[in-house]
Amino acid sequence: MTFSIHGLAVARGIAIGRAVLVASSRVDVAHYFIEHSQIDAELQRITSARQSVMQEVQRLHQSVPKDAPPELAALLEVHMMMLQDEMLADGVKHWVTDRLYNAEWALTSQLEVVTRQFDEMEDAYLRERKGDLEQVVERLLRHMKGLPTALPQPTPRKSAGGWQQDQLLDDSHDVPLVLIAHDLSPADMLQFKQSVFTGFVTDVGGKTSHTAIVARSLDIPAVVGARNASHLVRQDDWVIIDGDAGVIIVSPSTIILEEYAFKQRQAQLERERLARLKKTPAVTLDGQKIDLLANIELPEDSQQALAMGAVGVGLFRSEFLFMGREGQLPNEEEQYQAYKRAVEGMKGLPVTIRTVDVGADKPLDRTAKDEAHLNPALGLRAIRWSLADPSMFLSQLRAILRSAVHGQVNLLIPMLAHAREIRQTFELLVQARKQLDKRGVPYGDVRVGAMIEVPAAALSLPLFLKYFDFLSIGTNDLIQYTLAIDRADEQVAHLYDPLHPAILHLLADTISQGAAAGKEVSLCGEMAGDPSLTRLLLGMGLRHFSMHPTQLLRVKQEVLRSDATRLKPWALKVISAEEPAVEILKS
Repeated sequence: MTFSIHGLAVARGIAIGRAVLVASSRVDVAHYFIEHSQIDAELQRITSARQSVMQEVQRLHQSVPKDAPPELAALLEVHMMMLQDEMLADGVKHWVTDRLYNAEWALTSQLEVVTRQFDEMEDAYLRERKGDLEQVVERLLRHMKGLPTALPQPTPRKSAGGWQQDQLLDDSHDVPLVLIAHDLSPADMLQFKQSVFTGFVTDVGGKTSHTAIVARSLDIPAVVGARNASHLVRQDDWVIIDGDAGVIIVSPSTIILEEYAFKQRQAQLERERLARLKKTPAVTLDGQKIDLLANIELPEDSQQALAMGAVGVGLFRSEFLFMGREGQLPNEEEQYQAYKRAVEGMKGLPVTIRTVDVGADKPLDRTAKDEAHLNPALGLRAIRWSLADPSMFLSQLRAILRSAVHGQVNLLIPMLAHAREIRQTFELLVQARKQLDKRGVPYGDVRVGAMIEVPAAALSLPLFLKYFDFLSIGTNDLIQYTLAIDRADEQVAHLYDPLHPAILHLLADTISQGAAAGKEVSLCGEMAGDPSLTRLLLGMGLRHFSMHPTQLLRVKQEVLRSDATRLKPWALKVISAEEPAVEILKS
């Protein structure tokens, strides 16, 4: 019987194949009390498991192939960080020594304590790292029980006959396979990368979970958050994964299979056609040049940015260099080498480096580690955090200035809202230059820009345009702050609307005032990479878009089809609507 399962669409495309199930590997945990004389033995069991799993993750990290997405290595580093985290180790020790829990019970008890803290985090990316912690603990538990942890590696099988779908799916006799799992760890994803799977589905996860991140970087059809998919799908079922709609169709009829096989072929043709646009300049029908830039997290991402035809990096999220370091922040030299690799990797094209954007809810925030915030998004984060630690901030500024010797570098400051923050930032920038002069270390000139992501900044544009060389609109936070909505809260997430009139007015005003002042305005939030919004943004006057590299070609296609001059009056009409809808954008 044919049925469908709905989840979150996180990576575009259609995958069709037989299901390979990785059943939920939650380990049954025994709960019992131990004697005082057994404490040392239980602690040793945990220590032994921890060391073994750390070695396992290290081996996996070292075996990451060069063509694997950089996010994969970074997520393995997150697992290593969690294995080394003293909060986890100290908590487990407490349950064993003070409560006399057995080792497995102590591990799961501390997991519950820490995951509650993750649930309270404001940042969606960090909140979903809870899944990584669960996988780390599960690896420890499985090791303690002597169970295997590796993802199964199936071999492509010959068509079994009986269904004519095999010929419909592939001209060869190999049957494609799709993976259905409760969740996939970064280590699983590494094996997945080297396997025969053409798509995957997980019960859990969100749009910023590690599975979604890696799926997008690999451009593999994927659906996450499908709840009970791993229980509803049976081994060897035929499955269609619609990564565009977030739908899984199980045991499809021949007619449905034919329809999706046709869509699959059309999608492949579309990808091939888009690939031909890589070297085509992004110019509108009326001759206006549009800069399509890439958002990157790691220096190695610059390779993918170039491969997709980016004309520069519009946002290098430097905070990824600060994560997974056991509380030890990267020093100036380490940061300089990372920025240098990114700049040289772009081969002369500009690179915009955003100073570290962390908050009071993030593990690397030493100053507020134990402070309970009612709303961390409104706490000590981004530039506020940097200004609260001038030594750290100066170290980063010096590293960025030094990297400018190797190419075009722009410096971007996040979450500014006050004139005093602007003045403090420039004072520290002057101080950083003086410190380099005193040491005789060469550095280059940088253009300095500000992120417009706080409503106060969007309403104080003359002040920002007075001080800064360029502006970059961060729509993700601007929407959240303007509409007073936690986009990660399922109860109000439907109100997170990039087409809200207030948002459109703030965007249009920022773009127009920037143009009037002769200052470049770019947009680096999720709106920039949404092809359905490209025409509207062009009509509003936006000429600099920055997005994930995999989104560049689809946006470029929209640019090449658009007449920006003719779009302007239509865009004004959309902005003035009481409640613009997606349907309006199609008119």
